[in-house]
Amino acid sequence: MKQPQGNPFIHSFTSHKDSSILTLISLYKGKYHDLIGSAIFFVIKHSPTWVLPIATANIINAATTPGPDSVHSILLNTGIMILLILQNVPTNFIHTKLYSKSIRYVEAGLRETLIRKLQMLSITYHREMQSGRLQSKIMRDVEAVETLSNQLFLNMLTILLNITVALTITISKSMVVFIFFLCTIPVAAIIIASFRRRVRSRNNEFRKEMEDTSAKVMEMVELIPVTKAHGLEEFEISRITGQLTKVATRGYHLDIIQSFFGSISWSTFQIFQIVCLAFTGYLAYKGRILVGDVVMYQSYFTSIVAQVSGIIGLLPIIAKGLESITSIGDVILKDDVEGYSGKERLNTLLGTYQFSHVSFHYKDSNIQVLSDFNLTVSAGETIALVGESGAGKTTILNLVIGFIKPTSGQITLDGKDLNSIDLRHLRQQIAVVPQTSILFTGTIRENITYGLENVTEEAMKEAVVAANLSDLIDSLPDGLNTKITEHGNNLSGGQRQRISIARAIIRNPKIIILDEATSALDSFSEKKIQAALNNLIKDRTTFIVAHRLSTIKDADRIAVIDQGHCVELGSYDELMAVKGEFYRMRKLQ
Repeated sequence: MKQPQGNPFIHSFTSHKDSSILTLISLYKGKYHDLIGSAIFFVIKHSPTWVLPIATANIINAATTPGPDSVHSILLNTGIMILLILQNVPTNFIHTKLYSKSIRYVEAGLRETLIRKLQMLSITYHREMQSGRLQSKIMRDVEAVETLSNQLFLNMLTILLNITVALTITISKSMVVFIFFLCTIPVAAIIIASFRRRVRSRNNEFRKEMEDTSAKVMEMVELIPVTKAHGLEEFEISRITGQLTKVATRGYHLDIIQSFFGSISWSTFQIFQIVCLAFTGYLAYKGRILVGDVVMYQSYFTSIVAQVSGIIGLLPIIAKGLESITSIGDVILKDDVEGYSGKERLNTLLGTYQFSHVSFHYKDSNIQVLSDFNLTVSAGETIALVGESGAGKTTILNLVIGFIKPTSGQITLDGKDLNSIDLRHLRQQIAVVPQTSILFTGTIRENITYGLENVTEEAMKEAVVAANLSDLIDSLPDGLNTKITEHGNNLSGGQRQRISIARAIIRNPKIIILDEATSALDSFSEKKIQAALNNLIKDRTTFIVAHRLSTIKDADRIAVIDQGHCVELGSYDELMAVKGEFYRMRKLQ
C-alpha cells in the first residue's frame, strides 16, 4: 500500500520519541475513521454477549415466578437473542474489513519505512550494524507491533466494553452488588503494578538476545563453506548452540515470570468468583434479588474477572510490542544519513577529481588511514592504485564514491566540493565492479540490468560480448533467463565476476571503479576480458585497484600508496625506470 507523501511513519517516531504508546497511536493517523467505523461495528456484533445474561435472567425469572406474561416474555427474549446472534455475521465482516485494512497499512508502511531508511543510512552505519539485527527489526519487531495493535484494538476494546456494560447494568440493578464488583479493581491494579517492571525487563533482555542470535545465525550460514573446508562443523555447532542456550535461558526466565504472574491473577479472581456466587446466592435467599438475577450477576462478574485477567495476560504482549517500537525507532531516528536535499546535480559530468590535503581516520580510531593525501585525476584518465594491503587504496575508492567523507582536507569533482554534490545522482553515473561480485536471486538478465529499464537487446548483446559472457550464455538452456541461486552459488567465481562487469558495461558510466575486477578470472579469461575493459574505460575517468601489476600496464598513471601517502606517481614505464617502490613490487611478482 502506498504511503502518503511526507512519510507519516517517520513523523510518528520523531514527534513522540519519548512515548511508545503515542507513537503507536500516531502510526494510524489517516486511518482513524476506519478504526472508529470498525469499533462501531465491533460493538454491534459483540452485543449478544451483553444481552444474553439479561435474557437468561428474564427467562429464568419468568419460569420460576409464573405470571400472565411469562410465555410472552420467554418468546420475546428468545427472539431478541436469535436476531442479535444472526446480525453478528454481516457486522463482523464489516468490522474485520475496516480493521484489517488499517492494520495491514501500518504493517506494510513500517517495513517500507525501515527499508527506505536503511537505503538512506550511510555505508559506515551498515558496516557497524550486523545484518541479522536489521532483519530482525524488519520482520520480528514489525510483527510484534502488529500483534500489539491487534491486542490493544481488539482485546482491549473487548475488555473495556465488557467491564463498562457489566458495571453499568449491575449499578442499575443493585448498588450492593456493584460495590462488591468494584472490590476486584484494586486487587487487579496491585497485581499489575507489582509485575509490570519485571515483565518489561525480561522482554527487553529476550529481544536483545534474539537479535544477537539472528545475527550469529546469518554469519553461520555465510561461513558454512569456510567451516566445512576446515572441518570445523562441531566447533561452529558448539558456538551457535551456546548462543541458542542463552536465548533459551532468557526465554525461560520470561516464561517463568509470565506464568507466575498469570497463575496468581487467575487464582485470585477464581476465589472472587466463588465469593460472588455465594454472595448473590445469599441475597436471593434473603429475597433481595430474584433467582434469575443470580445467574445474571454471576455471568457479569465472570465477564469482569475474565476481562481483568485479560488485561493481566496482555501485559507481556504489550511490553514486547512497546519494546519493538523502541527497537524500530532506533533505526528510523538514526541521523547517520546522506542528505541530498538542496545539493547540486552534475548533469554534465567530466570526471576531474582533486584530492587536496585529504586525511581520514575511522570513528573511534586515531590511526590515520590517509594522511595529507594529494592527487589530481584528469577527466577521462585511468589511474591505478597499488600498494600493500592496508595502505589506503580501498579508502580512496570509498572517498571517490562518497561512501565516506574526509576527516580533513577537500575532494572536488569538476571543481565542485564533493560535499555540495547530490551523491545519489552522481552514483547513477558511476559503475563499480567490486572484488567480490554481488549477485541476487533472479535471472542473469535481471542481474545485469539491475535498476535499469527498457534495455534493448542490442545493448544487452554488446555488454555480454564485451564481458566475455557469450560462451556461458550460449551453453545455458535458458540463456540470459537462467536463474541464479542465492549469491550466485550455481556459477563459478569467474562467471559471477563477468556478470558484474557486464552490469557495469551496460550502464555506460562516466566514472568507473574497478576494485580487483579481474581477480576471480583465470589468466586466459583475464586476457580476453582485458581488451573489453580497455574499450570500456576509454575516455572515462577510471580508478583501478590491482594487486596483479601486469594488468595495469595500460593505465595512464599509477599511484603507489604507502601508509596513506602517495609515494610514487607515473606511468608503468616511468615507474619501472626509476626502480623505486613500484619496481620492487613488480619484481616480487
